[in-house]
Amino acid sequence: MAAPQGRSSKRSESDPAGRTRGRTGLWLIGAKGGVATTVITGLAALARGATEPHGLVTALSAFAPLDLVGFDEIVIGGHDIRPGHLADEARRMWVESRAITPEVLDAAADSFAAIEERLRPGTVVAAGDKIRELADPSVANVVETPREAIDRIRADIEAFAASENLRHVVVVNVASTEPPASRPIPERWSEVAALLGDAAACPLPASSLYAVAAFEAGASFVNFTPSTGSTPPALCELALEHGLPHAGCDGKTGETLLKSVLAPMFAARNLEVMSWVGHNIFGNMDGKVLDDPRNKAAKVRSKDHLLASILGYPPQTHVSIEYIRSLGDWKTAWDHVHFRGFLGTPMTFQFTWQGCDSILAAPLVIDLVRLTERAWRRGEQGVLRGLAPFFKSPLGVEEQDFSKQCAMLDAWIESLAQSSSKPRR
Repeated sequence: MAAPQGRSSKRSESDPAGRTRGRTGLWLIGAKGGVATTVITGLAALARGATEPHGLVTALSAFAPLDLVGFDEIVIGGHDIRPGHLADEARRMWVESRAITPEVLDAAADSFAAIEERLRPGTVVAAGDKIRELADPSVANVVETPREAIDRIRADIEAFAASENLRHVVVVNVASTEPPASRPIPERWSEVAALLGDAAACPLPASSLYAVAAFEAGASFVNFTPSTGSTPPALCELALEHGLPHAGCDGKTGETLLKSVLAPMFAARNLEVMSWVGHNIFGNMDGKVLDDPRNKAAKVRSKDHLLASILGYPPQTHVSIEYIRSLGDWKTAWDHVHFRGFLGTPMTFQFTWQGCDSILAAPLVIDLVRLTERAWRRGEQGVLRGLAPFFKSPLGVEEQDFSKQCAMLDAWIESLAQSSSKPRR
């Protein structure tokens, strides 16, 4: 099999920011989960040239001029709060979901063993009761302030970068969805920083503590979940203070992706959407966590906000998410759209979407790592708005129409390609 685009070459060209391409760290928050273990398995196969890059946006020809980091140049480590071994968690993708064959998992055995040595215990500070229930006692019983948790996580990322001789690290949050922040978060970083020493006073949830630690360690941050992450203005300020790019939030892989494609059709044809109802069922760990109404609230909010933005008015909507254990990583969504046409005649449109959650998400995570590293290499700072089509709630972007978001990505790609082709002094 021919090596897919993304295998490394011998060259390491300098970018306008004076940075060169090289070994890049991918630090996964939630490293033992289905998405993370699928990323690990997939990267091992891609680096060997043992699979085609289906589902990878960055494998398209438009991205070829960008000199993106190669699959075999990405080194993985991470944090997790759960007990168990990485390879055993990955094997659930076959045993429970029949999604990744044993042969593919066995071929990644060396990767699992090496990455296992780089995993470190995460934090349950402000993670919510449901996530705390999943934690190994050695993690759940740790008492630390938010500041202490940040310092420990930052030290882990810095040690990873140093020991693996990495040019840059991209931290990606693929952990289970936490409840929404229960208190307002001050808009200035100085105000937030003053609260980090007191767990009772600090409003930052766990996902934001990881983001702070990433920025303080000099790492970029990507929030693939609907958790708070780097969304608050105070953390956007911190990212700029450290000169780092970040992106999020909530990867757009299934039902919401279809909504962002189909809703513009109704708007363009002037068909009034009266109601849009979506029922989702799945059985992976994320589904188990979302069975808690507090955690589910963040996910529903992320999935349900785009229709009014695209249509220009708010139809009646309903989104349900139910945990069905037997389904494993397979997710099914049934959507019913009730719309009105000429002469006020009501009509319906229905669709069923069934996909393997981690198989859909993992290539997008790899894409985001490659593109975020490329943005860092060019010296970009702050929110990466060009990555909007990857997310349900893209930071700094109001546009929800998928085709228009893709145009934003295309424009950003072109600007990256042009900067790469400029003669260097």
